[in-house]
Amino acid sequence: MVITKHIVADKLAGYLHHQITLAQLVDWAENAMLDGDFSEQDIGALSAVISRLGVADVRAFGLTWEDCEQLLQQLGYSARVDVVVARS
Repeated sequence: MVITKHIVADKLAGYLHHQITLAQLVDWAENAMLDGDFSEQDIGALSAVISRLGVADVRAFGLTWEDCEQLLQQLGYSARVDVVVARS
């Protein structure tokens, strides 16, 4: 499968929405770097973002909200926060 900006943005969004864990995101990124077939037109941005996600579980790197915003920008996306009433 060819990895596109959209696929990477969806993975990052899944993490931000708590649909996948940080460990799952890192695992996906590591596998993508090893086995991935990147979209040729976006290979620079894709390899930079995916390699950054691949080290997000290392304490020295981590993954902050600001990091996520910046990575999404590199992919041509932006993040938006919606605050809603919590359910009990």
